[in-house]
Amino acid sequence: MKKEYDVIIVGGGPSGSMAAIEIAKANLSVCVLEKKTKIGIPVRCGEAIGFSGLNKFFEPDKSWIASTINSINLISPNSIDTKIVFKNETGYILHRKKFDSGLSEIAVKNGAYVFNQANVIDVVVENDFIAGVKVVYKEKEYILKSKIVIGADGIDSRIGRWAGLRTNVKMKDMESCVQYSVSNIDVLNNEMTMYMGKEYAPGGYLWVFPKGSNSANIGIGVSGKYSGKKSAKKYLDEFLNHKYPNAKIESKVCGGVICAAPLKEPIKNGLMLIGDAAHQTNPMTGGGISSGMKAGVIAGQVAVESIQNLKFDKDFLSKYPKLMFKEFGNRYTKLYKIKETISKLKDSDLNDIAAKVSKVPLDQRSLVTVFKMAVYKRPSLIFDVLKIYSGF
Repeated sequence: MKKEYDVIIVGGGPSGSMAAIEIAKANLSVCVLEKKTKIGIPVRCGEAIGFSGLNKFFEPDKSWIASTINSINLISPNSIDTKIVFKNETGYILHRKKFDSGLSEIAVKNGAYVFNQANVIDVVVENDFIAGVKVVYKEKEYILKSKIVIGADGIDSRIGRWAGLRTNVKMKDMESCVQYSVSNIDVLNNEMTMYMGKEYAPGGYLWVFPKGSNSANIGIGVSGKYSGKKSAKKYLDEFLNHKYPNAKIESKVCGGVICAAPLKEPIKNGLMLIGDAAHQTNPMTGGGISSGMKAGVIAGQVAVESIQNLKFDKDFLSKYPKLMFKEFGNRYTKLYKIKETISKLKDSDLNDIAAKVSKVPLDQRSLVTVFKMAVYKRPSLIFDVLKIYSGF
């Protein structure tokens, strides 16, 4: 471990690795500090990503892919199945352990340094600039200096807090999530299923993401404003006992997911936040793999420009949020507004929407159809929805 790098990245998830790849490709010195023993463990999400979200960057390694998804089945509160076949975009359910470690390996091959079990305990501040971090590694404390620090340390970003950025989230914009990886169940390998309604997952949804060989990720996200009434785990256990009584639980994970709009200014002098640390998840679904990767690439490119121009101030780094919002942040901000309205729909509204969509011929159904019928209940958002989907 050297005492100084051009860029220090805190967090070795997909966003951090993508930033490291961009910086290393420019022949700059970059290190990734990951507090966990091994990158990709434990898995913290449903592991779903769209085809374009992944293939935009790589021809995916076959070992990363658990299953290829070409349809979704939306289950209403009164159990109406609404199947939608993807016409232009398939999806993947990933093996996140292999995927995350694979991205890290690509970063290392390009010249990045990656240190596991590296616990960052503070940032270094010099003349109002973030100039490095303090880290405990192999039971020793180090001060590492850098021109740029990138915080990719998740929803509870300590880097952001230590730097003085306001990263707090309203309770209603947090979802309490629990996921079981299960085997011995009967599911279609190319179709993911989502259950909606207050009986399944108030303020969120419950998912079944197939992973092949009669296995799946079955999880739930419950809005923070409802989580005090009954735990997410209780909802999930009740569903599993009813729907898949013979399922064998292989592993369990739990945590929080941000469903808010992206931070407007995820930057300070010498610092950029990316991924979950900057609230860059899709507020409708809670998915953040592809957006985190996009943000990592953008932040990595801006870091390279910053070092090449010897400009590390907030004004120069503002290129990063500008590009991020152009790439996906503006759309996510609109989706957040739509989420706010859709979350007010009653179970009876969801049943009505499902009944209407189920009457549409299968080859004419799409997620756009569902959303159009949903916002019909809130006419003021129709124009925002049309703007969003016209850009798809």
